[in-house]
Order: sequence, then structure tokens, then C-alpha cells
Amino acid sequence: MAATAGLPGTPNPPRISDATLRDSAHMAGVEFGPQHAAVIAGLLVKTGVELVEVGMVSGPDSKDADLVLATHEAVGPERSMTLVVVRDRQQVAKALDEAERLGVRHIMYSIPTSEAHARLKLGTPSPKLLQTLARSAITQAKERGFHVTFSGEDAARTPKERLVPYVTSGFEAGADRFRLAETVAYLSPWQMEEVIGDLTAIDGSEIEIHSHNMLGMAVANSLAAVRAGARWISATVGGIGERGGNAPLAELLTSLRVIHGDTRFDLSHLTELSRVALEGAGLGEAFQSGPTTPHAFAYELPGQLTHPEAYETLPAELVGNARELRVRTRLTPALVKWALDGSGLDVDVDAFTPWLVERQERGSRALLDRDAIRKAAVDFQAA
Repeated sequence: MAATAGLPGTPNPPRISDATLRDSAHMAGVEFGPQHAAVIAGLLVKTGVELVEVGMVSGPDSKDADLVLATHEAVGPERSMTLVVVRDRQQVAKALDEAERLGVRHIMYSIPTSEAHARLKLGTPSPKLLQTLARSAITQAKERGFHVTFSGEDAARTPKERLVPYVTSGFEAGADRFRLAETVAYLSPWQMEEVIGDLTAIDGSEIEIHSHNMLGMAVANSLAAVRAGARWISATVGGIGERGGNAPLAELLTSLRVIHGDTRFDLSHLTELSRVALEGAGLGEAFQSGPTTPHAFAYELPGQLTHPEAYETLPAELVGNARELRVRTRLTPALVKWALDGSGLDVDVDAFTPWLVERQERGSRALLDRDAIRKAAVDFQAA
């Protein structure tokens, strides 16, 4: 029977997989090491992510072997999945040999489905070859005992008359799940619902959505896919990934919490996850938005600091973040009083505030937080 639509509060809330340790390999200059992989994988599982996607193999001596093994050590092979590149039957057999050597149990086949991608990567846009290749690869993997997800690379731009027969043939060959890859951000949420609806109508189908965020709609498209019956959402920490990144995990999980009341996930690890992943990716604090950024819960208006419930749909602590004052020259006595509260410093706020404003305007206009204001208060007392 066809899958039925589900969102939190219904019988079929979405299951989450994370592709940070796989998709980032396609992002220029990003190379995670085993130590970061182990920490990230562990935090993902603590958060409630069911499947950690790590590395890819196309044949023997995979360069991602250490990442895969480190992830297995951290969370076990049952909680991880590795991408296997598909080009022809012989290449698939070699890749599966390598996956077996590494102890992989879940694989995800990357198969180009749009005419443009198939022509580029398979040498022909033939839908018949596409289906034959998918059936062969899936059959080989199932005979070896792998759990198999097969993808439609650039599937969002693959016409229905080409995509639906391909997905149908994959499930007939024994695949466990199909991933629609919005490889090139292309669909609006209402268009995504229509595309996913065509796939969930396939008998015995289990569908996953993997959206890229170039248009800023990866989370919206992921939720739209679930509304149409998709059972899985693929995301990455901080939205890390190529082509504008992917559906950012923190925004996805906090959206599920705020909009749909989904309390299955432990959001307190999200800020640490973002810090570790961005550090490992060498991205500093870049390539990140949403509730785990340093500025997410930062304010310079007194009312926002004293009455945060009027400005926040969820508290900073829920995602492991912290509310903070961040200000340059727009200082007021009320802000300074908030910063000094609990410090034990006995400072004349009405005299200290204009002194600090003047110093800021004369100097570098550096960003001030609570600690910086307290340090300045010590300097003021000593002046």
C-alpha cells in the first residue's frame, strides 16, 4: 500500500538521517578527520538522529575508510550508512567488497536520474539503462545482506515519467528506501509535495528527502515532503554542504519542535554539534544560521533581555546555547545594569555608562558582551 502522510502528532513522524560526514566531502576545502567524525557521530546519536551518513566508496582502498571506521567505533555500524558510487556492474562489485571490508551494513547508492546528470556520469540519458543499472546494483547488495537506500541524484529535476518508473523498478528489485535528492535546489514546498506524492503512491515505497538550501527552502521542502508521505529527512549540521548547503539540522529540529510540537529530540546538543562540525570543517563560525549561532539569542535592547519570552519561540538553553548581550555603542544604563547583575561589582551605572560609550566611540567599537562590560567596569573603578 502507498505510504500515508505524517507529521509529528500523527502515526508517522519523520525519522532523521544526517549527511554531515558524507556530503561535506563534496564541499571545497572541507576534510573531516576521524577524531571529529567520532565526536560528531556521537552527538548526533545523543540528539536522536537515527542514521549517521559517513564517507563514500567507489572501490578498494577508500580514502574515507578512517572516517567510516571511526564512526562505527563511536556509534556502531547499525547507526551509520555509507554512500556507494554506481557507474557499472563491475565497479559496484568492487565498491561492495570495500564496504564489506569496512563492516558497513547500510549503503546508499548514488545514481544520476536526470537526463543531464545521466548523460554526464553514465554516458547516456537512456531510462532503460538507468533502471537496469539500479536493479543490478540493488540486487547485488541485497544478496550480500546490506540494507539498501538508492537515490535519485538530481531527482528534483527529473520528470515524473522518467522518475516514477525508475523508483518503482528499484523497489521491485528489493531496495529498502528511496532518497529523492534535490541536488540542485529547484522546487518550492508545494511542488515538492506533488513530486513526493507521486513516489509515496508507489506500492511498498519508503521515501527520504535530501534538500539543498541554495534557495533557503531546504527545511520547508523537507517538511513538505513529509506532509506528502516521506518517512525520512536528510540534514547536515549547520547546513554544511555544497551548492548553498543542505537542510540545516538545528533549524529542522527546532521547526519540528515549534511548529509541530515534536519533542522526540534532545536539542541541548545542537550548539556543541555546530561548534565541533564547523571547527572540523575549518569554517570558523561561517556557514551557519538559526538557533545555534553566537548571535541567535543575543540582544541589545533591555526589554529583550528582561522579557525574552516575548521574543523567543524556544529558549536558548533548549539547544545548548546561551542568551547574551552584544552591543557596540548603543549602551543604556538598563543594559549595563543587566550585564553587571550578579557580578558583585559596586559601580555607579549612571556614571559608568557614558564613560563606556565615550571609550567605545573613541576606540575600535569592539563588540561588547557581558564579560567585556564587567571588565570595563573594573577599569572604570580603577581610573
